[in-house]
Amino acid sequence: MFLTISTTGSPQRPATDLGFLLHKHPEKAQAFSTSYGTAHVLYPEADAERCTASLLLEVDAVALVRRGKGRGRGGAPDAALAQYVNDRPYAASSLLAVALSGVFSSAMRGVCAARPELPAQPRPLRVEVPALPARGGPGLVRRLFGPLGWTVTAEPVPLDAEFPEWGDSRYVRLVLEAETLTLSEALRHLYVLLPVLDDAKHYWVSPDEVDKLLRAGEGWLPAHPEQKLITSRYLSRRWSLTRQAMERLELVRLAEADDSEVEEIDNAVAAETESEERPTPLAAQRREAILAALRASGAARVLDLGCGQGQLVQALLKDPSFTEIVGVDVSVRALAIASRRLKLDRMGERQAARVQLLQGSLAYTDKRLGGYDAAVLSEVIEHLDLPRLPALEYAVFGAARPRTVLVTTPNVEYNVRWETLPAGHVRHGDHRFEWTRGEFRAWAAAVAERHGYVVEFASVGPDDPEVGPPTQMAVFTAGTVKEAKAA
Repeated sequence: MFLTISTTGSPQRPATDLGFLLHKHPEKAQAFSTSYGTAHVLYPEADAERCTASLLLEVDAVALVRRGKGRGRGGAPDAALAQYVNDRPYAASSLLAVALSGVFSSAMRGVCAARPELPAQPRPLRVEVPALPARGGPGLVRRLFGPLGWTVTAEPVPLDAEFPEWGDSRYVRLVLEAETLTLSEALRHLYVLLPVLDDAKHYWVSPDEVDKLLRAGEGWLPAHPEQKLITSRYLSRRWSLTRQAMERLELVRLAEADDSEVEEIDNAVAAETESEERPTPLAAQRREAILAALRASGAARVLDLGCGQGQLVQALLKDPSFTEIVGVDVSVRALAIASRRLKLDRMGERQAARVQLLQGSLAYTDKRLGGYDAAVLSEVIEHLDLPRLPALEYAVFGAARPRTVLVTTPNVEYNVRWETLPAGHVRHGDHRFEWTRGEFRAWAAAVAERHGYVVEFASVGPDDPEVGPPTQMAVFTAGTVKEAKAA
């Protein structure tokens, strides 16, 4: 990856002031180690009239795989070659943004110990990025940088110059020019917008990313016309984090409009109510109900079938009574996210020995899933087409046959209690069906009878006297009805 920052000057205000601002001497070529390779800073030209600083990031593809989704027992089983052969070493992305913030951290903060007056001075700037992924095309590039005071040139890069009929790639050659921005502002724009345009961060996005976004976006993001898109993409479309960031940005905007401090605006709730207990999210209540049922069953070796992004696996790992935990999902992307969530690449040896992530379809029998104490199908069955349920039933209850099986699914009767859910709609766009309590109990009883299980039912969430709970759970225990009555 390659990026250049240029400025012009005069004998009275030399362009080489850029070296003071960046804290990197123009007469030296310097190298800095990063988690994913080496960042080089050098100056192709440096005199009073013109100075250019170049940042070259040499990406170590092997280190990228090992520190990311490809390492460890739970590494996502992505196509082996694609993990190493991709555009990461060449196209500007979150890797380059992280390198910018690490190598030029003082400049980004607007700090210059040697020349304290320099950071606040606007100067002519030219930024060039030879290869920038632009999911949204040149038009989006202009919509993002244009309102910030940049003159934007975004030239599409053809797929192959020899075959123009193939059209353009998703990359552009970017040139930004401005006369009224400070270097700190320019770096903060790049830090946020490079990964926004790439729309594929190389690391797990945690809640502290909201603070990073607001720090880098101070002074420009609250009023940006594409604020919502920037916030959503920067936070990898994590809805809860995006909402949190948008709320804080709105407070900043209101404070600026009222010429007051954010703390003065954010006073709608009295201090004594801040400690009031917030309602527990349904997803958390569901995990607690599953954990309680697993503990009651005495299970030590547990399968999380359809583990998604690993929330339940993460909760299971916190309880040492679960000695072996296997998450299974058909989605490679979900497993990659789960791997990052669990920090499998940094997990200690003893803890790593307890967990494994596997790719697999629940519509097929899988010898790897045999011999476990318990299996969990949490909010899974409703994502299958009804004709495929018998295949899942046989793969889990007939072939794998764990001693205990827990199945949770939405109760469609409760949907009338969701004020924001339009009548007749299911809770998630991918749900193929949602059952009433009677339909779920009939299905579960038939499964239990066919495969020699006893089934009991439990409610998850507030149990409404008219429509029942939001989530219904079936607890299957291997054995016959006679054995259960005798017990």
